[in-house]
Amino acid sequence: MLDGGLATSLEARGYDLNDDLWSAKVLLEDPDVIQEVHRDFLRAGADCITTATYQATFPGFSAKGLSDTDTVELLLHSVDLAVKTRDSFWAKTENRKDRLRPIVAASIGPYGAFLADGSEYTGNYIIDATQLHDFHEKRWHILADSGADLLACETIPSELEGQVLLNLLQKTQNCRAWISFSCCDGAHLRDGSRLEHMAELCNAEPQVAAVGINCTAPEYISSLIREIQKASSKPIIVYPNSGEDYDASRKIWTPASDRIYWEDLIEEWKNLGVSGIGGCCRFQPDHIAKIRDNILPAGTAL
Repeated sequence: MLDGGLATSLEARGYDLNDDLWSAKVLLEDPDVIQEVHRDFLRAGADCITTATYQATFPGFSAKGLSDTDTVELLLHSVDLAVKTRDSFWAKTENRKDRLRPIVAASIGPYGAFLADGSEYTGNYIIDATQLHDFHEKRWHILADSGADLLACETIPSELEGQVLLNLLQKTQNCRAWISFSCCDGAHLRDGSRLEHMAELCNAEPQVAAVGINCTAPEYISSLIREIQKASSKPIIVYPNSGEDYDASRKIWTPASDRIYWEDLIEEWKNLGVSGIGGCCRFQPDHIAKIRDNILPAGTAL
């Protein structure tokens, strides 16, 4: 059982994330509340919590006047917040009933998230593979050595970025990661490349712990699961958005006229054989609790 949207949960608490740093803004201003959100997801039944590092990058923090040393400290602090919250939760005997020990995944968002212009929903970057590698490399190694249980490469919109992250993973000993893609339909990443092809590349990499789909409309998930299964025997994780439409220019969610509700599809995803289910944008702890209580048997975890 995965967790839900960190930023969504922070906004529900009244935090204004209309900033290029998004949830990483709160990591700077009020890190204690991030622990509270992690704790809420654990109490809701999440077996995995992800750190507040999705949009925490060296160039992003540099633009706010922080040094590289400051950024390293913030990245490590984010992981420490999640690990301490997990350990505190697990130390209580009553929290261990019908549960596996939760894991901590260090979140690595796409280059488009740093740009904060909606390009993580298109994959249309104007930089090449070398520049993408340089953008990800420093943060990657900090988080790989941070004490998190694994890395969570999330909302990856393009084949190029997926290949860059796989290359970094291959060069990082004793590191495991899931790679989760953002898709535009039932077969393709946001840049138009085939999910099946990326699943094949991930399947060949022993350090890939799971192949995922996230920040994608619920109605595409079943088809995308089947696309992964054509080329990969890796565990599959799915954590879609709520099915609403996101206006990247105004940074708001609006109801979709033909919205398909995730509640009606989760049993189908489970029957297709996914190993982990959670939520992305617009998913709060009560949604995770609903999935845990009504869909998954006791003790089920990634």
